[in-house]
Amino acid sequence: MLIFANLFLNHSTTFMEKKRILYISQEIVPYLPESAISETSRFLPQKMNDKGQEVRIFMPRFGCINERRHQLHEVIRLSGMNLIINDMDQPLIIKVASVPQARMQVYFIDNEEYFKRKTTLTDKEGRLHPDNDERSIFFGRGVLETVKKLGWAPDIIHCHGWMSSLVPLYLRSIYADDPIFENAKVVYSAYNDSFEGSLSSDLKAKLTFDGIDKKMIDNLEDPSHDQLMMSAIEHSDAVIAASDELSDTVVEAMKETESETFEVLGATKDTYFELYNEIYNQIVTEESVV
Repeated sequence: MLIFANLFLNHSTTFMEKKRILYISQEIVPYLPESAISETSRFLPQKMNDKGQEVRIFMPRFGCINERRHQLHEVIRLSGMNLIINDMDQPLIIKVASVPQARMQVYFIDNEEYFKRKTTLTDKEGRLHPDNDERSIFFGRGVLETVKKLGWAPDIIHCHGWMSSLVPLYLRSIYADDPIFENAKVVYSAYNDSFEGSLSSDLKAKLTFDGIDKKMIDNLEDPSHDQLMMSAIEHSDAVIAASDELSDTVVEAMKETESETFEVLGATKDTYFELYNEIYNQIVTEESVV
């Protein structure tokens, strides 16, 4: 399916009827430095919230986030679950903070084993953490299990950053029949947040251990950034080109996918949020990816 170079906006754009939108992002300002991902993940939910949508936002609680400064606190009623990752029980801790100058909160997925270290996705030398595959699994599953515990059924699930790239796969597999997610439309934003090398070659075995059919993860033999993007594209209802420096492989995958594809490149500050609103409006009226 062709990528739309731009959505032609009617200046009288009407925001959609009230929907529940779940945002899952690997980084959000002010908790992590400014980037295309962190800024979009901060201001897009606020705009949608201000326009009357019901919003929930999740990100990892990386150890470099200053809990005192940002006033994070544990949500006891949501914490206490254990997730089995690679045959090991890992406690799931949920924390929350209010977003400054906004009427919304961010939920943080935490775990001592995966998120205590003071770096995010790479060490001080820029090398990928060897357990990033498990951290990505834990983050994605942690979000979905917490949303289930909240009893909050989203209409749209919008993922940002490669660390959220396994969420569409989980939603199309072991969570496919869960009543909380059965009507949700999955949107994946592709950024040029690439990394050198690949995640652990054991990722496929760990996903299979979770009960995911091997046929669904054939493209994760060597889980590079491109392969993670291709998996997310394959299992999403809509894909958004959110950077202008995507690899040729990712661009080709977006052209070939049966999912709806969009660009938000070159959008002005005045049209940025309306673009996303029109994307949401379009996908909520269409059939889900099978």
